[in-house]
Amino acid sequence: MLLSAATVRRSLVTPVLCGALLAGLTACNDDADAADSASTPSATSSAQKQKFAKTRFVANAGIAAGATYQWIVKPFRAGKFKKGADGRKFALIKAGLAGTLAYNRLKAASKNAKGDPTLAKAVAPLTAGIDALKDLPSKLRKGDSTDSVVNSFDDVINKVKDAGKGAGAEVKDKVPSAGDLAKG
Repeated sequence: MLLSAATVRRSLVTPVLCGALLAGLTACNDDADAADSASTPSATSSAQKQKFAKTRFVANAGIAAGATYQWIVKPFRAGKFKKGADGRKFALIKAGLAGTLAYNRLKAASKNAKGDPTLAKAVAPLTAGIDALKDLPSKLRKGDSTDSVVNSFDDVINKVKDAGKGAGAEVKDKVPSAGDLAKG
């Protein structure tokens, strides 16, 4: 029986490739411990933690402030929450969603503030006010006592912005889209 050159090559290629693959995997396994230790992140310095804490605080508080202004305060001032107003129901639903988002981001900002001593001292007195916002989004959606709810959100947002500014972390409004409101 005569074997062609192509048949011989094919019969030799498979074992050679398998051997190379096996050798490569073995080499990778030997270096796995070294690779794991090399990819382990190191602790950040306290200065970096403070910088990131302020950055996160500003981002979260900015989203809360933007959502509150755009979807709660502005429609309220335009009279969208008054009984009989055009689009009242839709405006109240958006305000309720914005309230939920704002509460969520304010809680996150409060947690972020703990990473910076100056910011933590400035924001600490506001945690009770932030916690008080928890049930207000549902009141907004229902249209219950919108005056006091809007004033509560606006007051807490302004206090958080002032606390951030006093601690060197100025908060600027970042308005989320209507789609972001739905995501929460």
